[in-house]
Amino acid sequence: MVRFIVNGMSADIDVPNDKPLLWALRDELGLLGPKYGCGVAQCGACRVLIDGVSTPSCVTPCADAEGTSIVTVEGLAGPDGALSIVQQAWIDEQVPQCGFCQPGFLVAATALLERVPEPTDADIDASITNICRCGTYPRIRRAIHRAAASRARS
Repeated sequence: MVRFIVNGMSADIDVPNDKPLLWALRDELGLLGPKYGCGVAQCGACRVLIDGVSTPSCVTPCADAEGTSIVTVEGLAGPDGALSIVQQAWIDEQVPQCGFCQPGFLVAATALLERVPEPTDADIDASITNICRCGTYPRIRRAIHRAAASRARS
């Protein structure tokens, strides 16, 4: 039995301790935002926030998530369903093309902005290592800067 908080809700799931968190979130809890991309923590499609840290869930054993607070892309919106500043910036900048990688990018960008409220391009390059096969990197960078500016105004 593994216990953690996911998107503000308690979760007790009976899974092997070494089961990757990605599969527990998807198969046991029905959270389909985190995606399987590479399985070796390189592409970023599976990223979730664990206690506020952007983490690849494909290589994180469930046992390592015991007692933590996890946020998936589904949990980024407010309790009233209002989009987060990062999600709104993604829409405003028309970031996604195919959209497969975007949940991981949204999570990683959220974590970056919590650590570095006004990131430079160098900060973004160092922190956002996810892979987008469609190549929307310029729009991703603009969306992160837009979200930072929106946070500064609020």
